[in-house]
Parts: sequence; C-alpha cells; structure tokens
Amino acid sequence: MSQGRCSATFATAMMLCLLVLHSGVAEAAIYRVGGAGGWTFNTVSWPSGKRFRAGDTLVFSYNPAFHNVVAVTKAGYDSCTVPRGARVYHTGNDQIRVGRGANYFICSYQGHCQSGMKIAVFG
Repeated sequence: MSQGRCSATFATAMMLCLLVLHSGVAEAAIYRVGGAGGWTFNTVSWPSGKRFRAGDTLVFSYNPAFHNVVAVTKAGYDSCTVPRGARVYHTGNDQIRVGRGANYFICSYQGHCQSGMKIAVFG
C-alpha cells in the first residue's frame, strides 16, 4: 500500500513541476523592436514603458542592406562602438532572447547608433 502512495505522490510532484515549467514558458512575450516601423532610427526610446523578462523574444525587422543588429556591452552602447567578439546579426528578421539583467543592442553602420538606432532592455 505504501508503494502506491509513494508513486502517486511522485506522480503528483512531477505533474506540478511540469505545470510550473510550462507556465513559465507560456509567459514569455514577443516584441517587435520599434513597433510597426521596425528596427530603424530613433528607436532608442522604444523600450520605455515596457516590462521585459528574461526569455522574452525581441524581433528586429529591418532591411539588411542598410542595417544590422549588434549585441554590445554598456560601454559599447554608450559610445556606439562594437567591442571585439560582439555578436552581429544581419538577417533582417533577427529573433533574440532577452537575457537576465541588461541587454544592449546597436546598429553598427556609420552614424546609425548616434541617430538613435540603439536600445537597452532589462530582463
């Protein structure tokens, strides 16, 4: 009889764990960076008023002939420079997961970051 209870308790615990894991995934949001205009100039203020969480997805939509997305450090964000080893995205439809803490992105094309083509997102 005790084996049955133990099995039932284990099965219930597993179901609860799966439910918790599933609910965490279901809460992840998808954001189109820049809204309808996409990833372009003057998107620096786009994150204002939004609440991001680690695991959310940022979708950067842009023309890859004219722009890119580079994941940078705070120093790279502040100075509009690309640190050595930075991840560069260039598909025109990049999907990037928000990590815990600060996430910084810029366009590295000449003058674009300085024209507000950069965002800081905190997950």
